[in-house]
Amino acid sequence: MKSVSPLKLGLARAVGRLSRSSGRGGGTSLPGKVLLRMQADAIAALAADLRDGAVVISATNGKTTTASLLSSILERGELHPVHNHAGANMAGGIATALLDASHDGRVDGDIGLFEVDEAWTQTIVDEIQPRVIVLANLFRDQLDRYGELETLADGWQRMIAGLPATTSVVLNADDPLLAGIAGGRANTVFFGIEDDRYAEPVPRHAADSKFCRRCGSALVYSAVQLGHLGKYACPNCDFARPQPSIAARSISMNGMRGSSIEIVTPTGSFRTEVPIPGLYNVYNAVAAAAAAHALEISPGAISAGLASAKAVFGRVETIEIKGHNVALLLIKNPTGANEVLRTITAGDGQFDLWLALNDNIADGRDVSWIWDADFEMLTDQVRFVTCSGTRAEEMALRLAYAGIERERIRVDRDIENSFDTSVGGSIRGGSPLYALPTYTALLELRGAISRRGDAPTYWEQAKK
Repeated sequence: MKSVSPLKLGLARAVGRLSRSSGRGGGTSLPGKVLLRMQADAIAALAADLRDGAVVISATNGKTTTASLLSSILERGELHPVHNHAGANMAGGIATALLDASHDGRVDGDIGLFEVDEAWTQTIVDEIQPRVIVLANLFRDQLDRYGELETLADGWQRMIAGLPATTSVVLNADDPLLAGIAGGRANTVFFGIEDDRYAEPVPRHAADSKFCRRCGSALVYSAVQLGHLGKYACPNCDFARPQPSIAARSISMNGMRGSSIEIVTPTGSFRTEVPIPGLYNVYNAVAAAAAAHALEISPGAISAGLASAKAVFGRVETIEIKGHNVALLLIKNPTGANEVLRTITAGDGQFDLWLALNDNIADGRDVSWIWDADFEMLTDQVRFVTCSGTRAEEMALRLAYAGIERERIRVDRDIENSFDTSVGGSIRGGSPLYALPTYTALLELRGAISRRGDAPTYWEQAKK
């Protein structure tokens, strides 16, 4: 394998500087795309410099947060990760992360930490030959791009079958789509949630996988944590949830402050804090802990790393605007939206809401998923809601069908203007404000907030 010449690295790095200084975006993946055009095997060549190998994390929901949590753990374990912090998770983004970490033609970092798009996992795994692969969940998301979940699960199963025996595969035992894809492979680590106090008895209507992948029979659940994740068994064959070796138990949810959990491992258990709210972030924390365990990182470093983690760009990120705190929570599919809604409605008080629904390519053109999300949860607690984005009217219609009176709903497609109006109304009404944008709406909103100086840009955050 050829190394990457300093000239190619310099040219790609110059493209990145121009892109970032222009303020148009693209700095998270464009430099890497340019580098790959000049040298197709640049990812493999640069990743070969990583002394402690690499970790690949893929999932429909939570891969950015899981990677961030694991990054915090790695730093506590005195490992400096090369990480695609920005969430650019296709080949260009991975190449950019390696490029940004390279100096004098070599990558300056101990271990690679890459969140990877579900459809790109095989390609990136082939390039970097990771030491650990984390496959955390599969939910319905952007069907116009990904296709059916079974197709992705089948692809991941083929990928695992081709891995060397030394690669650790970390799987979510609570996801029936993933639990069987490793077969009887050694060096497989299962994680899950053992505490059922926040579980439901049956899946909600938006659940994506309710049938056995072996025989097609309807699965029987004894507990459902979220979506189709939980404790399940097939009544007609021997398929059932495997016993996780890394698990969360004794969970205490503390509203928007996060949660306190006990994590059980083969080498003992420990209690830690997860300063990011929601049961879905408990899953992310346990996935990060399982990956860290596979890397032989000490329980003390895992606990300290989780407790010191911070919210990721736009994922339950709290920003102070005009002395008023606003929480940004990305939504993009039914299951993820339901967990965000469950988190913000956990208390008893009223709040204001800003919802931005876009249908750009990165969001998915098909926005019919909003009809499968349980926006009915909002009805009794929302004081006022503003709908924005390219499909603002459809979101307003969905909320009206959820039982929110029309006089409580405002429609304004302009992202920045509608958000400012929502902040002003929330301040006057003395109510908390939650902002729930889809992906490109989040980028537009976060860019506007940063330009006005109310929050650091992504690049400023990444340097901290």
